[in-house]
Amino acid sequence: MPATVATDRAPLVLSDRINAMQESQTIAMAKKARALAAEGVDVISLSFGEPDFQTPQYIKDAAKQALDEGYTFYTPVPGYLELRQAICDKFRRDNQLDYLPENIVVSTGAKQSLANAVLSLVNPGDEVIVFSPYWVSYEEMVRLAEGVSVPLIGAFENNFKVTAAQVEAAITPRTRLIMYSSPCNPTGAVFSREELAELAAVVARHPHIHVLADEIYEYINFVGEHVSLAQFDEVKDQVITINGFSKGYAMTGWRVGYLAARREIAAACEKIQSQITSGTCSIAQRASIAALEGGRASADEMVAAYRRRRDLVLELAKDIPGFRTNVPSGAFYLFPDVTGYFGRTTAAGETIATASDLAMYLLNDAHVAAVDGAAFGAPDCLRFSTAAADDKLREAFERIKISLAKLT
Repeated sequence: MPATVATDRAPLVLSDRINAMQESQTIAMAKKARALAAEGVDVISLSFGEPDFQTPQYIKDAAKQALDEGYTFYTPVPGYLELRQAICDKFRRDNQLDYLPENIVVSTGAKQSLANAVLSLVNPGDEVIVFSPYWVSYEEMVRLAEGVSVPLIGAFENNFKVTAAQVEAAITPRTRLIMYSSPCNPTGAVFSREELAELAAVVARHPHIHVLADEIYEYINFVGEHVSLAQFDEVKDQVITINGFSKGYAMTGWRVGYLAARREIAAACEKIQSQITSGTCSIAQRASIAALEGGRASADEMVAAYRRRRDLVLELAKDIPGFRTNVPSGAFYLFPDVTGYFGRTTAAGETIATASDLAMYLLNDAHVAAVDGAAFGAPDCLRFSTAAADDKLREAFERIKISLAKLT
């Protein structure tokens, strides 16, 4: 007689850490859009923050050369010395900042650079001031470190930008870190030199605080000057600057990011990385060296297209009643306030109560994917990526206009 096989499994118990963490909403919406597309639905996805350009050919050629030259072995945890030196040269050229290779840690994307820094600096119960609207992963990284997020909301009338006075009022003895991006994902806001000087003055008065300055969209800037907070000498040692290759060089799949920080912080981030991923892909690193040595010409060509698309979607959005939009100064997103549609009813009798409801309605009715603003700390808004071809953007916003007109 065969032995009895137990079919009941013991209850699966996951860690409190993973249970407390939310899935990235940009990735979640992209999954839903792909699922509809797999069913044969013509979905226009404006949910993912990914350039639609190919990586420049000279960078691809460098990757091929790296393979031919045998760069297939483990790399130093903080990255090849040649790459870290090229990053130092970039900081000197573009940002007037002097760093040594020991101040640089190369990671598997800017997201890992951010996580390394948060985990290196934040203890349980520490407060982290997060400028809101913010990139979706900031709060989850703080939660992973068992810190406490303190969102500061930038007013729509100030192009969603938090002021230095707000920061000063929010600082407590438990404040450990400030996080922000400029140009900002999702709003496209860019902090001016004057605004960052005021922020630097506040930070300098609180030497126990560090700042994570996310500059991944540095090159996608429509106002001309990009200013790094670390340029202000009084706070340079308090600032960890994050950047990478995904946006400016259209290298999203290559997964290479980096940070620049005082030596002790860089060493701490290297220590964490050594236990989680070790060094970033050798081929991607060699390609990144070529990207930096090739200058900004390819990035500038892409930025011209992004500016044209921004202007296009701003014009298209004007024809949609109930969309209240700011003018993005950088990045490639439109982030309209959509509260004008709250309380409206669909043909099926469902009430649009939140931006999440509206995002799902547009996905199912207009077959256009956007991301709920609540994921960015702005529940009154939706985020649309403008990193798509002009004809796709025109078609998407025409669908949105028709779909929204059906609401009563």
